[in-house]
Amino acid sequence: MTTTRGRNVSATPTDPFRTPPDSTSSKWGQSLAKGAPGITLLHITRATTGAGDWETVHAWIAACLRQPVLSTPGTGLFFGAPALAHVLRAAATAGPRSYERQITALDATVDRMTERRLAAAHQRITQRDRPIFAEYDLIYGMTGLGVTLRARGDSHLLRDVLTYLVRLTEPLRDLPGWWTDTAPSGDSSPHYPGGHGNLGLAYGITGPLALLALTWTEGTRVCGHREAIDRITHWLDTWRQDTGTGPWWPEAVTPAEHRSGLTLQNGPLRPSWCYGTPGIAHAQHLAALATGDLPRRELAEHALLACLTDPRQRTRLTDDTLCHGTAGTRLLAHRLAARTTDATTMARLHAAADAIATLDVAPAEAGLLEGAAGTALAHHTLTFDRPAVIRWDSCLLLT
Repeated sequence: MTTTRGRNVSATPTDPFRTPPDSTSSKWGQSLAKGAPGITLLHITRATTGAGDWETVHAWIAACLRQPVLSTPGTGLFFGAPALAHVLRAAATAGPRSYERQITALDATVDRMTERRLAAAHQRITQRDRPIFAEYDLIYGMTGLGVTLRARGDSHLLRDVLTYLVRLTEPLRDLPGWWTDTAPSGDSSPHYPGGHGNLGLAYGITGPLALLALTWTEGTRVCGHREAIDRITHWLDTWRQDTGTGPWWPEAVTPAEHRSGLTLQNGPLRPSWCYGTPGIAHAQHLAALATGDLPRRELAEHALLACLTDPRQRTRLTDDTLCHGTAGTRLLAHRLAARTTDATTMARLHAAADAIATLDVAPAEAGLLEGAAGTALAHHTLTFDRPAVIRWDSCLLLT
């Protein structure tokens, strides 16, 4: 094993998932968020670093593929065909088997899903209705499908997704185009009359921002691409709260807040990947690098560093999960630090990430986002000081 990057990542958790179950439901077998695909990603990453074996990977992939592949409503990057495509492509990139036949079939399914959902999304915009999260977000929506397509390289369909995201950012009935009629939970709530504008990376507009920035940097660009990045970042600037402990952003904006220009949220959320300062700062950092915006890059770095070193914010981390715990926050901070060109800032970010205490709280489930597999995967990834063979965390928009 190579050297580690700090005391908190030195002890990779013992793998509790050696053998897949004899039978799996499609709900568990095809859920990247909660089930077998996330566990499979852990085994793939371990195999690429010599800490695991490929036979275990193949056994888990077989478990993922036992049931007919799902592409129904409710599927997306973290469930169904796109989730399986993400995992099999990672295995084929680094492992001894190509899985060519399975990947080809999954890609065709994802293409059909994407075309169908793009048509519905454009029709919705033309009718001037508001979207739901699952239309555009990272977890189930077009941003997640764009991540799946991006893994295959530049394509007309990826450009079609980006064109849709550009259109999503255009104002709709005097509100941002991504404004939903629901609460942040995705449900109707009397606390959110008139819905809200969401700033989170998992469900909000910073997910599309991160994908738009990554593809711009890679040279996959569409008409209005830069303007869409600018519209989102300007909106984030509007809602930035500058305090003595560093800038932060609200979780969501209500119609009343939109009219007044003032948030009623009294302080930053927990510093997590899915919501809160780390995810929002990360997306802006990607946008700043894409567009050459030095002040925004420095702002994003300052916001993340201030967040990680604020004791009050760190105490809000109550578990070690990837989605909203220490594992995801630490991984995000190291990824952002690696993109930083200033050596001092880079060192401070790495140190701040490593100083986040690992919590002795066992995840309640086994999956990727809120389970033990995601925690182990983040810890294992940070343990090995070597270039990543696979970009497993592209599903988190971190690479």
